[in-house]
Amino acid sequence: MSEKIEIRNYRQPEQEINPLILKRWSPRALSREEISQAELMALFEAAKWAPSAFNEQPWRFIYSLPNTPSWEKLFNLLAEPNQLWAKNAAALILFISKKTFAYNGKENINASFDTGSAWENLALEASSRGLVAHAMAGFDYAAARTTLNISGDYNIEAMVAIGRPGDKEELPEKMRANEFPSDRRKIALSIAEGEFKF
Repeated sequence: MSEKIEIRNYRQPEQEINPLILKRWSPRALSREEISQAELMALFEAAKWAPSAFNEQPWRFIYSLPNTPSWEKLFNLLAEPNQLWAKNAAALILFISKKTFAYNGKENINASFDTGSAWENLALEASSRGLVAHAMAGFDYAAARTTLNISGDYNIEAMVAIGRPGDKEELPEKMRANEFPSDRRKIALSIAEGEFKF
């Protein structure tokens, strides 16, 4: 059974913000339960409404569900530490972004930035539905390109595991100690007025 986490025990915002933002975090404990096609499509629906330069919408998603022919292709791309827990995911999603604009073929230098906005929309929608959305950089990017036939006109951005919360006691012992919402540094350490001061 998944443990109920009291977010305010771990996170104290400096300013009042929407609780949905504070509540979103990336647990690894997943329950092995399926999610419906409608739930998954709702996450993609949320992602599609992200802002993007010239409304280009450079994000693309390659997904797979357990017990389907494509599952092993995506799952086997993951680094072993991520395989240990992501094996219980209800879906894996590879985020990629188109490097060029459709309307003129020129480089879209905002492609990764905009795809990050789509990821955040998806993550917040998942959290609002009581689902886990955990992004990972720990996978083989080169193998993803060849295994999934991704053309050179696309950036490979991140892999995301989707699922229902599970019991942290089922995680490998080393991972259990970090199974809580992480804090953030003070705002003052991330902002500067008028010029670079970091």
